[in-house]
Order: sequence, then structure tokens, then C-alpha cells
Amino acid sequence: MKKNVIDIENWNRKEHYHFFSGMKSPYFGIVTEVDCTDTFQLAKDKNESFFAHYLHKSMIAVNAVEEFGYRIVGEEVIAFDVLHAGSTIGRNDGTFSFSYFEYSDDFQIFNQNLQKEIDEVQNSTGLRIKNESLPPNHIRHSTMPWTNFTGLLHPTDFDPKESIPKIVFGKFSEKNGRKMMPISIEAHHGLMDGFHLAKYLEVFQKELNLK
Repeated sequence: MKKNVIDIENWNRKEHYHFFSGMKSPYFGIVTEVDCTDTFQLAKDKNESFFAHYLHKSMIAVNAVEEFGYRIVGEEVIAFDVLHAGSTIGRNDGTFSFSYFEYSDDFQIFNQNLQKEIDEVQNSTGLRIKNESLPPNHIRHSTMPWTNFTGLLHPTDFDPKESIPKIVFGKFSEKNGRKMMPISIEAHHGLMDGFHLAKYLEVFQKELNLK
């Protein structure tokens, strides 16, 4: 893993960064849909987890967009070159836990890491992982497979230095013979714009289309 300190004074986002970082809630986000038909069929054909497949494809996409790796650490902005996976994982009793595991380009390695986390969550209680113990170079994912949504609101403590993007998936619905899955993306506006969210969505959709 490499990390570089961004020279804020000579950064082309200097004014954007200072403007949005001065707000109590500098976050922005969108809710849209992605076509997950091919990935659903891929997982079904391989008898593998659909969740594991689309989460891996999301991680490929976030690692392809540099700005998703920007983090505010102290008074600095750090650019991380590798991002790892964080996700909520549900239990049979209706509660959930946070999880964290290392990203790999190789789906089988990634899935092994994920399944290990799932097993550990099922044999634990509570949130299991303290937010402050997680490294900054991860992406927060969550899934609500029970419902479709067209809007979403995250809890926040209004800390303008909170800079880890949040991605949430919902229950897919059938539209014109295709499976469309809702997705919410939230990020720190001082570090990225809608342009960068669109780049993530473009790469994510390309990955979802792979058979």
C-alpha cells in the first residue's frame, strides 16, 4: 500500500476543499440504479454468493477511481492507492455487525476473506468492530436486500473530517426483463464531485456486465 500527502496549497481542488470542509456537513450523494442482471446470472451459474460478486465488482470500481482513496487525516489530505472492504453483515437475529477485510483483484481470494468475516459475525454479538479501529483506506458498504429505495439518509456526527465514502445497495427489481438494483453513494464534497461518482458508476456497471 502506498499513500501520498497531497500538497493542498498547489492542489487544483484547494478552494473546493476549503469551501466544503468549512461546513458542518460537507457530504453529498446520489441515488440511482445499476443493471445487475448479468452478475446475478453469473453468481447463480457458479453457485456462488451474488452479494460477494457485486461487492467485489464495487471494490474494483472504487479502486479504479483515484478520488475514492482521498482521506482527511489530521490536517492533511492523504491519497491511498489501495482501498479495502468494509461492510455491514446481518445476523439471523436481525442485528448486524461491521466488518473489514482486505481487497484482492482475485475474486476467489476476496470471497474467502469475505466468508471468513461472515462466519465471525455470525458467531459474535454487537457491532464487533469499533469505527475508530478501522484504517482510513477502506470503503463503507451496506446492503438492504429486503427493500428497494429511491432515497437514503445516513447517520452522521457532523465531523467535517469524516471522509470515507459510503455505498449502499438495495433489493433489485425487474424492469423490462432486467434486474435493476438501487445504489446510494455518499462522499465528502471537498474531496470529490459528481464527476467522480459518475466514473465509479461507469466502471461498476462495466464490471456488472461481465459474464
